[in-house]
Amino acid sequence: MADLLSLSSFLFSIITFFFFYFLSVHGDNSTQSSITQINYDLYHSRNLMDEIKEMVHRHSDRLSMEKVKAGNKGYSAEIAVVTYCKGKKDSAENPKLRILLSFGQHGRELITSELAFRIMSILSEEKHLPGMDEASLNSILDKVVIKVVPMENINGRKLVEGGDLCERRNGRGVDLNRNWSVDWGKKEKDYDPYEENPGIAPFSEPESQIMRKLAVSFEPHIWVNVHSGMEALFMPYDHKNTTPDGLPLQQMKSLLEEVNQLHCQKRCMIGSGGGSVGYFAHGTATDFMYDVVRVPMAFTFEIYGDVTAPSSDCFKMFNPTDLASYNSVLDDWSAAFFTIFKLGPHQLGEIQSKASVVKLDKLVSIDEYLDGYLMERRNRYGKKIEVLELGMQEIRAYYRLFLLSSVLLLCMFCSRISKTKCSRPIVSAISL
Repeated sequence: MADLLSLSSFLFSIITFFFFYFLSVHGDNSTQSSITQINYDLYHSRNLMDEIKEMVHRHSDRLSMEKVKAGNKGYSAEIAVVTYCKGKKDSAENPKLRILLSFGQHGRELITSELAFRIMSILSEEKHLPGMDEASLNSILDKVVIKVVPMENINGRKLVEGGDLCERRNGRGVDLNRNWSVDWGKKEKDYDPYEENPGIAPFSEPESQIMRKLAVSFEPHIWVNVHSGMEALFMPYDHKNTTPDGLPLQQMKSLLEEVNQLHCQKRCMIGSGGGSVGYFAHGTATDFMYDVVRVPMAFTFEIYGDVTAPSSDCFKMFNPTDLASYNSVLDDWSAAFFTIFKLGPHQLGEIQSKASVVKLDKLVSIDEYLDGYLMERRNRYGKKIEVLELGMQEIRAYYRLFLLSSVLLLCMFCSRISKTKCSRPIVSAISL
C-alpha cells in the first residue's frame, strides 16, 4: 500500500511538472505573439543612415553630412548631422533663419526617424509636398539653414532592433532627455529609474555632449525635439508648470496654434511640457535650449501615440503599424514642419523688433563656453577652428588659474599704487 501511494505521488509530481512547463512555454509564446514586432516592410532599420548618406551624395549642391564622435569611460557614440542650405550661404551679409531638428532621441520611437527621412526627401526634391507649389517652397527654403539629426540615439536603436522594443535609453542605460543641465537629477515621487535614468552627471553621455556642442556653435533660432507617444506641441518648460513670459510666449503659442489647426485638426495638446503631460521632466534638451542656448523658439513635438495599446506593446504604442496610419503621420507632420519653415521668420521678426531677443549674445557658463566653443569644429559660416587637443578638465583648470592670477596681480598693482601715494611727503600749500 505504501509503495502504491509513493508511485501515485511520483506520477502526480511528474504530471504537475509537465503541466506547468507546458503552460509556461505556451503562455510565453502567447504573450510574445501579442506584442507587435517591427514591420520592416514599413520601417527602415539602422540602414536608414546609409540611405541618407546616399541622398546627400546625390544632392551635394544643397545637402551635406558630417559625423561627430564622442566617448568617455569606455562608451562611445556617433551622430550624423545633415545640413540643408540652398543658394547663398548663411553669412553676416546674408543672414538666414537657422533651424535645428532632432529625431530618434529615444530608441523605441522609430517613426520620428522616418519623419526625418521624409523631410530630407522633400528638401532634396525627391518627394513633393502635397498642396504647395514649387516656387513657393523654393522661396521659403532660400531663407533657411536647417540642421537635421535623423537618429540621435543610434546605440539605443540597436537595442530596440535586437528585440528590446521598450528601450528608450542609450547604449548604457541613460535617458538622453534627462541628461541636460537645467534642473538635472531631480526625481519626482513617481520616478522610474528604468525610464528616466538621468546619468551620473549632466552631460555624462557622449550623445548629449555632441548635441550641446552642435547647438552652441550653430546658434539656432528654432529648435524642435521630435518624439512619439502622444500628439502634442510643447513649448518650455518641462521641469515646471509654467511657460515663458511676454512676447516669446505669445509668438510660440501663435505658431503652435497655427500648426495645430492646419495639420493636427486641433487635436494636439498645446502648452508647456510640465503643465500638460501630468508629470515634470527634469534635465530635458528643450529646457536647456531655451534657458541656456537662448533659442528664441524651442519646442518638443509628439507626433503619434496609440492610447489603446497595452503598456507592454511598446512598438504599437509609439509607432503606427499599418500603411495608412504610417503615411498619414508622415504626410501631416512633414507638412507641419514646412509650415514652421514658412511662418518662423515672421514670428521671429516680431520678437526681434519688439523684444530684441533674437540676437543671441547669450550668457553661458565657462563650462558651456569651453565645451561648446573651444573644440575643433566649423562655425556657422564654415570657417575651421583649430584648438589644442587638451582634456576639458585641464582647459578649465588652466583658465581658472589664469583668472585667479590676473585678479591677484591686479590687487598687488593697486596695493603698490596705494602705498606709493601714502609715502609721498606732504607739501604745505601755505608759504612759511
